Amino acid sequence: MLKKLFIFCTLIVLTIGFSLTVAAKESNGYYTITEIQDWGPAITKVIVELGKPIPTDSIDEETFSVHVTRSDNRLADPFLEEGYRDVNHAYVADKNGNPAKKMGKYAVLELAIGPDQTLGSPMNYDWQTTGFNNWIQTDYTISQQKEINTPYGEVTDLEITTFKGDTKKAVEDFDMNSGTFAGTEMSYASFTPDKDKQENPLIIWLHGGGEGGTDPTIPLSANKAVSFASDSVQNYYDGAYVLVPQAPTRWMHGESGGADGTSIYTEPLMELIEEFVAEHDDIDTDRIYIGGASNGGYMTLVMTRDYPDYFSAAFPVCEGLNDSLISDQDIIELAKTPTWFITAENDPTLDPTENTIPTYERMAAIDGADVHMTLFDGVFDTSGHYTNEDGAPYEYNGHWSWIYVYNDEVPGLFEWMADKEA
Repeated sequence: MLKKLFIFCTLIVLTIGFSLTVAAKESNGYYTITEIQDWGPAITKVIVELGKPIPTDSIDEETFSVHVTRSDNRLADPFLEEGYRDVNHAYVADKNGNPAKKMGKYAVLELAIGPDQTLGSPMNYDWQTTGFNNWIQTDYTISQQKEINTPYGEVTDLEITTFKGDTKKAVEDFDMNSGTFAGTEMSYASFTPDKDKQENPLIIWLHGGGEGGTDPTIPLSANKAVSFASDSVQNYYDGAYVLVPQAPTRWMHGESGGADGTSIYTEPLMELIEEFVAEHDDIDTDRIYIGGASNGGYMTLVMTRDYPDYFSAAFPVCEGLNDSLISDQDIIELAKTPTWFITAENDPTLDPTENTIPTYERMAAIDGADVHMTLFDGVFDTSGHYTNEDGAPYEYNGHWSWIYVYNDEVPGLFEWMADKEA
C-alpha cells in the first residue's frame, strides 16, 4: 500500500511539473511598455506571461534573453534591424507590472535604452519616401536561458513570441479625435485637466515636419509633447488644457506648395481651435498660448501674424519662417503677441541667423513689444544618464532645441507664459 501511494504521489508531482511547463508554453505571451523619452518613444519594458505562479526570487537579469526585429511596412524592404536588448532588471509581477509580494504569474524585464539605441524604438522616421514618423512593427522573442524553480517543479525552455498589447505611458492621458474644419479633415489630441471651479488656460502645441498624418499619437510621441500634461508643466497653470493638432501633411505646406510664408492649414487650424474652445466653457479665452517646433514654429508665427489679437503668448521653437518672408507690417502684427523664441546656435536644419535671430531683433525694436529669445550653444542631455564617449553630456542634433522646452529647461518661459493675458 505504501509503495502504491508513493508511486501515485510521484506521478502527481511529475504531472504538475510537466503541466506547468507545457501550459506556460502554450498560453504565454508578452506585453510592451512604451515611454516617451527626449529623443522619442522607447520600449522600456516587456511583461511576460509565465502561465503559472513563480516565487519572487526565482528570476534575475540572466533568466531571459530579449531579441527584437524592427520593420517598417512603408518601405520597399521593410526590414530595419534586429538584435538582442540588454536586460537591466527583472522581477516577478502581476499583470500590470507591479512587483509581486511572494508569487506572481508575470515577469517584468526592464530594458536598456538610450538616444543611440535604436533597437528600443517602436517608431521610424522614413526620410527617404514619406518624410514622416510612424509606428512600426517590433517583433520580440523572449527566450528562457536559466531554469526557474517553483514549488511545483522546474520551468524550462520557454520561448515567448505572442504579442498581447502595448501601453503608451503618458500618451494614454490624452484623448484622440478628428473632424472637418474649414473643409479639411484634421486629427488632434487633447488633454483635459482635473475639473475645478475655475477657468483654465489652453496650451496649443504644433508639431514638427515629420509628425503629420492622421494619427495624433505620433505628434505626442515623436518629440515628447506629452510633457505639457506633466505635473511639472501643469503646476505653472494650476491645470491647463492641452491641444495638439496634426496637419495632414506639413504646416509649411504653403499656398504655392512650399514654405512661402503661408499655410493651407491656417483657416482649418483656427476653426479647430475655436471649436475646441467653444466646446470647453471653462477654458479662459484670455489665456490661450500657442507654440511649436520647427515646422510648428513656422506655423506659430503664421498664426500670430494672421490672428494678432487672439493668442495671449507664443513660444516658437527653432522656427522655420524665414525672416526674408516677413514684411515690416508683418513684424508690427507679430509684435502684438508676447513671444519667446527658443533655438540653438548650431541648428543645422533651420539656421537661426536666417530665421529666429533677425525676426527677434526686428520685433524687439518695436516700442512696447514683449519679446524674448533663448539661444542655446547646442542641445545636450541634462539628465545625467547619457554621455558621449569622452564622458561629456550626450549631444543631440542642434535642431532639437525643443528638448529644453519639454523638460522645462528654458529659464523663466513657463512662468512668463502663465502671467500673460490677452
